[in-house]
Amino acid sequence: MAGFGEVAEALRRATVEVRLPESRGGGSGVIWESDGLVLTNSHVARAERLQVDLWDGRHYEGRVTARDPRRDVAAIRIAARDLPAVAAGDSSALRPGELVIAIGSPLGFSGALSTGVVHSVGPIAGMGRASWIRASVRLAPGNSGGPLADALGRVVGLNTAIVNGLGVALPANAAARLVRDGSPPMLGVTLQPVQSGLLVLGVDPRGAAAASSLRAGDILLGSYEELGDALDAGDEVLRLRFLRGDARRVREAYVRLVPRAEAA
Repeated sequence: MAGFGEVAEALRRATVEVRLPESRGGGSGVIWESDGLVLTNSHVARAERLQVDLWDGRHYEGRVTARDPRRDVAAIRIAARDLPAVAAGDSSALRPGELVIAIGSPLGFSGALSTGVVHSVGPIAGMGRASWIRASVRLAPGNSGGPLADALGRVVGLNTAIVNGLGVALPANAAARLVRDGSPPMLGVTLQPVQSGLLVLGVDPRGAAAASSLRAGDILLGSYEELGDALDAGDEVLRLRFLRGDARRVREAYVRLVPRAEAA
């Protein structure tokens, strides 16, 4: 069994920095497959073309090949081979109290390490029905997208956010699903919860909703959780009920769902 120092060093070598070209700020990522597949958070991969910096100083242009904004994960491909990829763990087997290790580039410090224990695995209020890992690891800007690993160095999650003082990570099994299935259906809208539903702040001209009658200012009836369930149902066409202006008149829109990016 490898010692803690060896485990940490292997994780550092498999952790990358991801940033926009000509930008100092950014986040982290993890080498998922040795042929150049990198996973990170969707909010880190804010453009389709990115710069990926490896632990040994090499720099590559990265291309986003799949993303899931609802789960905050994106896949990036770089033109490199024989990279030190991580071993993925089974996040469904993770239990509260287990030791975990977070690696990333907080505030520009490459390869920074933090340890803690798992507090819970499950849904978080305000973040939908999906499960998230909460752990007492110390995260800071720049950690997003980096690996959360167990004591054996197996990656069980991607560090995503800080909620109420605890680190929140996307479970590795959910990240692996993006690699396996590619981008899930996306509406292509920006939403904000309001008293009567979900206010449409904007419609992505490249998204599925752009071809429907939805526009900014409409209010979708229902919750984030209900919308997420509908998107996950696998239907090709999604029926949405919404309000526009007159709160007494309920309108309907039909959106044909198509993935926006190719599979990883």
